[in-house]
Amino acid sequence: MTRHTLPGLVDVHVHLRVPGGEHKETVASGTAAALAGGVTALLAMPNTAPPITDGAALADARRRHAGALCDVGIFLGATDANAAAAAEAAGGACGLKIYVDETYGPLRIETLPALAAHFAAWPRGKPIVLHAEQVAVATAIGLGATYGQHVHIAHVSRAEEIALIADAKAAGLAVTCEVAPHHLFLTADDLPALGSFGLMRPPLARPADRDALWAHLDAVDCIATDHAPHTREEKLGDRPPPGVPGLETTLPLMLTAVHDGRLTLDRLVALTSTTPARLFGVPTPDESRVEVEIGPAWVLPERGYHTRADWSPFAGMTVRGRVRTTTLRGAEVFRDGEVRTAEPRGRVLFGGAAG
Repeated sequence: MTRHTLPGLVDVHVHLRVPGGEHKETVASGTAAALAGGVTALLAMPNTAPPITDGAALADARRRHAGALCDVGIFLGATDANAAAAAEAAGGACGLKIYVDETYGPLRIETLPALAAHFAAWPRGKPIVLHAEQVAVATAIGLGATYGQHVHIAHVSRAEEIALIADAKAAGLAVTCEVAPHHLFLTADDLPALGSFGLMRPPLARPADRDALWAHLDAVDCIATDHAPHTREEKLGDRPPPGVPGLETTLPLMLTAVHDGRLTLDRLVALTSTTPARLFGVPTPDESRVEVEIGPAWVLPERGYHTRADWSPFAGMTVRGRVRTTTLRGAEVFRDGEVRTAEPRGRVLFGGAAG
């Protein structure tokens, strides 16, 4: 067994479901789950109800997240008609999120003029994050090059997508990407056992796609959870929504990869903390850290998570890594399974004008 102290994790892709989905997750439960997973700063997605698409909605969301237990940044969401409004409110956001392909929630852009309007209007220096799959990845990279924007592709899941991103990086284009643990550790072959609890966007892909993500890990900038909680009842319903929780299982899974020799601890720190912080301008105080343990085997549980959803697609999996303590700006906030603070020590980041 070995213990290591790492910088606090920065998770650039989290759905806290606030406002409108508090029966799935609240600010308190979601940020408690973050601390349990070693995450000291997260970036929250805008496909809420109503979605966060202008300065007024962003200001309201910032107020709602003021009770967070970890640091939180909030994305603005793109619509067919809000390019100017989103750009005007950019100072209070961590970035712009554009949904090009099918996902959960009300946001989606399907026309090239609407996409181009956002790329033209959005201020340079803040990322444009896209849910883009297959050919849409090429469109996103092309628009980024045309308008001089930093394009970040969310939750890359297929071999052809990561290969294209690697080629674009080699050509000097300003594109970065993230991969979610469920696409690194699960495939479509797991769906018979998982059932609707394995339903997500992008969907679980082939084993060959998973293997390609590992093979191209040098082209990946961030490991992001895409924490997307839904209740057990919803997942077992007639129309189960896509999405899985991930805040509390990501670090144990990735530490297991370190244990197995699939990546180094330094590379894990880069993927989960230093690079996402740099790309999105997230402050990472030296006093925010996580102590982890690598070696002893333990089984991810069926229940007992801090997320309100309280389930995991990885339940029953044996891992070789564990979070022991999480410290936020010098205060120990999590130890050995217990969140040790109810005080909202988190900060709402990106305090510029929100319109």
